[in-house]
Amino acid sequence: MHSFSNLRVVEHPLILHYLSHLRHRDTPTELFAKCVEQVAALLVPEVTRDLELEPVSIPTPLETCSCHRMAHPVVLVPILRAGLGMVPGFKHLLPEAMVAHLGLYRDEVSLEPVVYYKKLPPDLRGRDLIVLDPMLATGGTACAALSYLKERHPRSIRMAGLLAAPEGVAHLFANHPDVPVVVAALDRELNNKGYILPGLGDAGDRMFGTEF
Repeated sequence: MHSFSNLRVVEHPLILHYLSHLRHRDTPTELFAKCVEQVAALLVPEVTRDLELEPVSIPTPLETCSCHRMAHPVVLVPILRAGLGMVPGFKHLLPEAMVAHLGLYRDEVSLEPVVYYKKLPPDLRGRDLIVLDPMLATGGTACAALSYLKERHPRSIRMAGLLAAPEGVAHLFANHPDVPVVVAALDRELNNKGYILPGLGDAGDRMFGTEF
């Protein structure tokens, strides 16, 4: 059990199955990327659990029926580049969602995250944002991304990932306690290089085949 009230760890047999492949050092790139997609799709119901709905009246083949639909547009915001691997899984269940992109790097002098690429709707007000980043390690990049997005005044922000470290979760909630975070697993700790243990290595390298 964890003590972070705004963190949801989704425990499901299929997620545990796919995580075993993601963690295995010998899993080939193609299978790794597919498992990222599958875990992402399994996270969608929990990530979207509290999205606001609105009533609608629709004609069935037999009569008029009262139903519900999502009340506000959803925007997926993958953090480049590893977040891109989660997009297909989310789009599978949210086909109408817009996909924005946000890239950050850490300045070698100041050590602060810097936005180097952004492709967002011109107006995020009234939209529900879902930030996608497979690994919540130190939390520095996630905090910078959330701060940047909050300046654009979306209706809501939530975050989804594969793995999180306690240090990263604590850092994120210290700066953004209002942002719900949904992950497939909360791992033990960070090593001295900032990698999650037991983890799965560098998600971007393993996903895109750039690990040497």
